[in-house]
Amino acid sequence: MKKITILGSTGSIGTQTLDIAEQYPDQFQVIGLAAGSNLKLFLEQIRRFRPKIVSICDKDRYVELKDAIAQGAAASPNASLDYSPIVLAGNEGVVEVARYGDAETVVTGIVGCAGLLPTIAAIEARKDIALANKETLIAGGPVVLPLVEKYGVKLLPADSEHSAIFQCLQGVPQGGLRRIILTASGGAFRDYPTEKLASVTVQDALKHPNWSMGKKITIDSATLMNKGLEVIEAHFLFGMNYDDIDIVIHPQSIIHSLIELQDTSVLAQLGWPDMRLPLLYALSWPERIYTDWERLDLVKAGSLTFREPDHDKYPCMQLAYAAGRSGGAMSAVLNAANEQAVALFLEEKIRFLDIPRAIETVCDRFVSQNTTTPTLEDILEADRWARQEVINCFASISY
Repeated sequence: MKKITILGSTGSIGTQTLDIAEQYPDQFQVIGLAAGSNLKLFLEQIRRFRPKIVSICDKDRYVELKDAIAQGAAASPNASLDYSPIVLAGNEGVVEVARYGDAETVVTGIVGCAGLLPTIAAIEARKDIALANKETLIAGGPVVLPLVEKYGVKLLPADSEHSAIFQCLQGVPQGGLRRIILTASGGAFRDYPTEKLASVTVQDALKHPNWSMGKKITIDSATLMNKGLEVIEAHFLFGMNYDDIDIVIHPQSIIHSLIELQDTSVLAQLGWPDMRLPLLYALSWPERIYTDWERLDLVKAGSLTFREPDHDKYPCMQLAYAAGRSGGAMSAVLNAANEQAVALFLEEKIRFLDIPRAIETVCDRFVSQNTTTPTLEDILEADRWARQEVINCFASISY
């Protein structure tokens, strides 16, 4: 039985990981849970899995959480919590959950750069990482990778694209990889004419055709920034040059990514769009656990099609490539600027096309400040600076 901790337990990644733990109770034991602010769902999870330590990021809910656990008040009046876990709150609480006890693997499902410090804490506690938080490497790659090597832990991708690459690489000899091909659904606007994007709404952007995800990642899919960020992550995970990482639009989302080998052979990993599969593989690697999930039927899947991304429609892709090639803390700035711009868009304070404009402006302003070998403090400061710069960009604009 593998002991696991889940950061971001009430989000999409967290709930699906807990589904796996519930389906395979003889394989996985939940040691720790950390959540954002969804107290009702968090209490349900605590009741079901009885972790040893829990933390809620929203400090204002700490007393309520602690009292609810003490009183045995979970999701329903008949529920019972007859045990006493360690109860924490705030960012510091999440870090403590990440490093706590005898958990072997920590699933990092926290969205955004908020996942960086807890992930570092888990690595320093010599825990393997099931990486579902892109920003850990995108913003913190120059710091995180040396720590992974120093503490001898495994960094296993838990998102569908990088898991696909990782699965395809099993058995490939060192030096055998020639190119990575990331597949993209194209997001909510893949069939929209470019000129129509100026008037799209938040509701339009949240209508992902293939996947059910959180709001932020769904907007990233609509801008294709998610692929740009995945390019940077693939660079850090697999050591590939940016010139050897490509993106292709694959509307059906059956092929989750591909690799090309030195002899031009191409390997792909296929499956229905279901995040549980990469999560399960990250938790069980190198084993393969039998599941009763729906098996892939190629006849049912039908035609698999591909097309080149439209760079005019998706300028965020090229911004990500440029930031990655710049090195230093530039990808941290790109990530933070994107997070802040997406947040403003979700609040309907800016328009959809303002997202790439803001990112480009902020990255351009950072060029003179960038350093080749940033420290953790440099990265955190770049993150803070970039968020404020995006806010400054739109301080005098109202729609």
